[in-house]
Amino acid sequence: MPEQPLLTKDREPRSDPTAEAGPPRARAIGRLSIGRLATGRLANGRLATGRLANGRLATGWIGRALPRTGRALGPWVVPLLVLTVWQTTAKTGALPPRILPAPEAVLRAGTDLAATGELQHHILTSLRRIAQGFALGAATGLLLGFGVGMSKAAEILLDRSLQMVRTIPHLALVPLMIAWFGIGEEPKVLLVALGTFFPVYLNTVTGIRGVDPKLLQLGRSYGLGRWRLVRDIAIPGAMPTVLAGIRYSLGVAWMTLVVAETISASDGIGYLAQDARQLLRTDQIVLAILLYALAGLFADLLTRLIERKVLRWHPNYRRPGSR
Repeated sequence: MPEQPLLTKDREPRSDPTAEAGPPRARAIGRLSIGRLATGRLANGRLATGRLANGRLATGWIGRALPRTGRALGPWVVPLLVLTVWQTTAKTGALPPRILPAPEAVLRAGTDLAATGELQHHILTSLRRIAQGFALGAATGLLLGFGVGMSKAAEILLDRSLQMVRTIPHLALVPLMIAWFGIGEEPKVLLVALGTFFPVYLNTVTGIRGVDPKLLQLGRSYGLGRWRLVRDIAIPGAMPTVLAGIRYSLGVAWMTLVVAETISASDGIGYLAQDARQLLRTDQIVLAILLYALAGLFADLLTRLIERKVLRWHPNYRRPGSR
């Protein structure tokens, strides 16, 4: 009995796949192969949307592909460009020295002050004031922030009053501080503490309230007490927001110290800028501004380092290329 042909649904004969295919059939098989390839890519999630869904953004693989030296030198491209333009315009005379002296003139002013020890004295004095004021303000902000964030009674008792005080510009208290404490160290440290307190306090309260309640419920189901819930769940969950508030408060602290040392001080970087203004030393004024910029840069780098250490469990705070 002859072998029956293989039939499709429309009753048309189909040939054996091993048979030789002509040009039309080859084109059909080619289209079928392309279709399978496309659907395979869709199924495997290899399209751009799949990469986005998996968290592998284009910037991620580009960043990993860049050399380590490129990532290290990249942040310095814009400052070096600004410095080059500054030096060029100063040398050509397009930028008069009375408006902005050349970088070499600013460097010379710094070396002259360093040779006499005056520059080191001003820098160390400002760093001491920042450290004292920041420690006082940040510690108080963390303490009250955790208390208000975790206790409804503390929120009712304290939050409204603190929000009223927050609306008062702390720099407006400079005359009152001078009237109370004179021109000693107390008004400068207290002003820095006030500028530091509220960013840390607000971010701490926000971070505590932003902790997922399901995590707390899960911790209670495992038998964790109140202290274990705070230590193991609330504090780690709030830490990204708390550290963001600390980074912001460091900038506010330096801004506050600039005003405090300009108005009532006999030393410090702000006093250096004020004294240079009276002597019409533009190079020393620019030097003081650059010192503040460098201090803010180092403070930010220190905070980032703390973030990487404290939040090493968080995927958004890992180093590029680390797993």
